[in-house]
Amino acid sequence: MTSRYYITTPIYYVNAEPHIGHAYTTIVADVMNRFHKLIGCKTYFLTGTDEHGDKIVQAAQEAGVDPKTYVDRISGMFRDTWPKLNISNDYFIRTTDPDHIRVVQYILQKVYDSGDIYFSKYKGLYCVGCERFYTERELVDGKCPDHDKPLVEREEANYFFRMSKYQSWLMEYIEANPDFIRPERYRNEVLAFLREPLEDLCISRPVERLSWGIPLPFDDRYVTYVWFDALINYVTALGYPDGAKFDEFWPVVEHTIAKDILKPHGIYWPTIIKAAGLPPYRHLNVHGYWKINEGKMSKSHGTVVRPLDLVPVYGLDAFRYFVLREMVFGLDSNFSEDALVQRINSDLANDLGNLFSRTLAMTLKYFDGKVPPFGDPPDEMDRELIAQVEEAVRQTLEELPRLGFHKALIAIWECVNRANKYIDHVGPWTLAKDPAQLGHLQTVIRNLLELNRVVAVLISPFMPETAEKMLDRLGVPKPALEIRLSEDGRWGSLREGTPVSKGEALFPRVEKTDAAAGAPQKEKAPAKEKPAEEAPPEPIPFELFKQVDLRAGIVKHAERVPKSKKLLRLLVDIGEERQVVAGIAQTHAPEDLVGKQVIVVANLQPAKLMGIESHGMVLAVRDGEALQLLTTQKPVTPGRRVS
Repeated sequence: MTSRYYITTPIYYVNAEPHIGHAYTTIVADVMNRFHKLIGCKTYFLTGTDEHGDKIVQAAQEAGVDPKTYVDRISGMFRDTWPKLNISNDYFIRTTDPDHIRVVQYILQKVYDSGDIYFSKYKGLYCVGCERFYTERELVDGKCPDHDKPLVEREEANYFFRMSKYQSWLMEYIEANPDFIRPERYRNEVLAFLREPLEDLCISRPVERLSWGIPLPFDDRYVTYVWFDALINYVTALGYPDGAKFDEFWPVVEHTIAKDILKPHGIYWPTIIKAAGLPPYRHLNVHGYWKINEGKMSKSHGTVVRPLDLVPVYGLDAFRYFVLREMVFGLDSNFSEDALVQRINSDLANDLGNLFSRTLAMTLKYFDGKVPPFGDPPDEMDRELIAQVEEAVRQTLEELPRLGFHKALIAIWECVNRANKYIDHVGPWTLAKDPAQLGHLQTVIRNLLELNRVVAVLISPFMPETAEKMLDRLGVPKPALEIRLSEDGRWGSLREGTPVSKGEALFPRVEKTDAAAGAPQKEKAPAKEKPAEEAPPEPIPFELFKQVDLRAGIVKHAERVPKSKKLLRLLVDIGEERQVVAGIAQTHAPEDLVGKQVIVVANLQPAKLMGIESHGMVLAVRDGEALQLLTTQKPVTPGRRVS
């Protein structure tokens, strides 16, 4: 693994205030930044705001102010929000910064001089919301696919970037570098687009129509098109072309975006980089949408969740934990305040908070609040506990570099749950009554203290405030950004005799409030079972049956859906990870399903069940009250097609 790491968020467009979508992307980048610090990397973390274009002028006019006053205000809101979410960015860039303007003009002139920018007239369908022209094949029912609004026909003389010149190169590069865009579904989406002829990119607007932008260095009658301006921020922030940070960090750059800006980052930006003579970025990491009441968040519909409305009510680390645990990176997820409360009360209060409180209370009661020595040699149960800790460390190191936030948290919480069961099984309160068991009691309490320390280290990228509190009460205080896994996460590194303190509960139980938009999701009534004597369905043609894509899969994780008696949320490996919601909770325990081979209908349209998006169906057969999952006679490779 490289010793340097550069992570970016998109620079957020300042036509709207920060919401949960912005917060999620930024928290993801923050976790990746903190994780790489945790494992000893030198890191650089960039975020900022995008401030030019038609939409900004319109928003400023609606607000009754000039564009500069408007962007200063909204950009300030973003800048002020991130510290309140404990974001550890090194630099906040604005596209109105003088340094950025100079770099944009430098790259424009460089590409123009190479012959890759030319002047031409163009007539086409234009979306003001996207600030770009669309081809007919890109439209959905004649409307913009993102804004669901009719486009306007516009004809202008403008400058164009020869993007089509780099189409073959980009396809070959993506195919030769399978993880260049991830998850895979977005790589495939970009490749599908590139299989069609790629048009050149209009990169200017005439000053007579739009003056709010960066002037072209070779023709001051025009300003730069917003994407050619905005995307260049990622190199501006490194002091390109002469800054030392550029040589140090550009080779390891990771972009993090939501899927709505996949095309600009997956096609426009790599071709601009290539034309400017720069090497491509390392990874483009693409996540899905947060949705409210089964639809994409919308300011006009009043379904925007503002993170700073939630944090004072539920706590910052609880909010950070929820968004990282709830969303599978790459897939859409539905925001529900009920689900947030359930996660806090179950995962944080009952599991982690209870474990930490019990451990410190027993240390105070049995050893005067000081770390005891290891007593008796570890028995089988001790070794199993230590092995679970080692597995949590291993999975965290394995999953976070590939954006498996929920998987890393699952592994850490398996460790927490194992420790709670360990306490219940061993019964330290019983050992304390027998002086002959002192050595055993010492080992049990020391194991629990060591486990809590490792857990604090592992959660520090996700919940830095909680990690600091835990380490402080364990007698080893340290700022979250200075925690290092190699030294702070070593088993046995607590010093005998170190005082510990119990303190207040890490996560008190909470009740739902009206802090967030959207109504709680209700479970739909189960469909009535069809009578056994119902006539069989009409025969279907074989060609129709062949369209059903059945794949062998392995269940990697299973959990109950909050507020539902019959639904389980499964993560199934079918060659790629799929989230599947299955109505099998009344006949199958989640812990019994992990590792089980199943058959999945892989090409169903996504469906929402209790606000959770399901990307497939697990096949089963009912025999009376029994429900049997379909499986294979012998294990097969995940993703193999049923034929």
